[in-house]
Amino acid sequence: MRPLRRAAATAAALVTSALVLTACGSPGAGGPDSAAGKVEGRVTFQTWNLKANFKKYFEGVISDFEEKYPGTKVTWVDQPAEGYPEKLSADAAGGTLPDVVNVSPDLAYPLARAGLALDLEKAAGKYRKEYLDGAWESHRMPGMTGVYAFPWYLNTGPMFYNKELFSKAGLDPRRPPTSYDQLFRDALTMARKSDRKIAMLAGTPSIEDFGRYGVRLMNARGTEFTFNEPAGVELLEHYKKLYAAGALDSQALTAQAESAGRKFQQQSVAMNPGSAHDLENFKKEAPGLYRHIGITDAVNNTGKANMYVQGLMVNAQSKVKPAAVAFAHFVTDRKNQMAFAKEVTIFPSTKGSLDDPYFTKEDGTDATRVRVASAKSLKTAVNYTPVLLSDQMKTVLRNAVAKAVQGKQSPEAALDGAVAECNRLLKTA
Repeated sequence: MRPLRRAAATAAALVTSALVLTACGSPGAGGPDSAAGKVEGRVTFQTWNLKANFKKYFEGVISDFEEKYPGTKVTWVDQPAEGYPEKLSADAAGGTLPDVVNVSPDLAYPLARAGLALDLEKAAGKYRKEYLDGAWESHRMPGMTGVYAFPWYLNTGPMFYNKELFSKAGLDPRRPPTSYDQLFRDALTMARKSDRKIAMLAGTPSIEDFGRYGVRLMNARGTEFTFNEPAGVELLEHYKKLYAAGALDSQALTAQAESAGRKFQQQSVAMNPGSAHDLENFKKEAPGLYRHIGITDAVNNTGKANMYVQGLMVNAQSKVKPAAVAFAHFVTDRKNQMAFAKEVTIFPSTKGSLDDPYFTKEDGTDATRVRVASAKSLKTAVNYTPVLLSDQMKTVLRNAVAKAVQGKQSPEAALDGAVAECNRLLKTA
């Protein structure tokens, strides 16, 4: 399964370069946004690295759909994770894009801009009420009207924290930070009480953190990045203070997720994001830590957690549009999403599903502890990462943050420079 935490590298650039050849870059070039008509014909359905582990599940869904609509036949194609953006580029350029395609928002954007993604708000707006608001909105594209994929499976990550380290610092382990102000206060306290031996965090802020802090990341038209606004500068000022005080791990500027996890496991860092898999590892490899693990939502100032989302896009040039829309909706309806969520650690995007006992009742296992915590936060979660933020732009932001945190450049100057460079890259994409 393709990890939900990472956007496909260079996806937008790869797909856009191919689509210029086929659709003249004009939204709506694929024809009217209509799915009216009889549900019949052969539908091609493409997924992203799912066949190896979930063949039986998808064959069952396809069989059920064909039974419900006797005049249909679904051909399932599964592409490997490696090279998936390039494959979409080739299909788009060659006019062989499947009828229903598994996409993340960043992959859907260039297809929508080129008129190859059906506007489901127009074609299938009657289904909108079935999905969580944040999930439906995740495939709304900057500078365009409409929604260009049915939301499918979701994920998010809770924060783990070390209750014992909180207690030793005089912090209430029953009340972990819920806002950034509380996080910063508690982090400084922990560094002071531990003589700088314990840091609260092991990583610098990413674009998601700017979003959770309440920073406006782009303008309403999606034509410019705006994360250098005063709230963004304020966030970096706080991280600069944390770094100077020892409340941010000394290796945070170069740390990867894996090394941050090791710091947490070694109990030199008090908070770190994670998953059920991490919790299981703690139980085996760090029982001393495991006994003191607390689970909470990732800190935010917005009241909304971050959402990682996959969707099903309908090809606007499909010759079996009614059947393609019906199938994409069928795969993402409440029944089939719930069944898929019980096959793998993901969460359904349909309203009401997260109230199911499967997502609300713990049974004492690590898996349910994390599942319940994550499901609760997903009800109102949003996808903070702009679909236009490329890997190159993420590197620009990461370098600017490092300069500001170390004091090599003021937070304001660092973010102004990062926004200017990201906007330049945006215009040349």
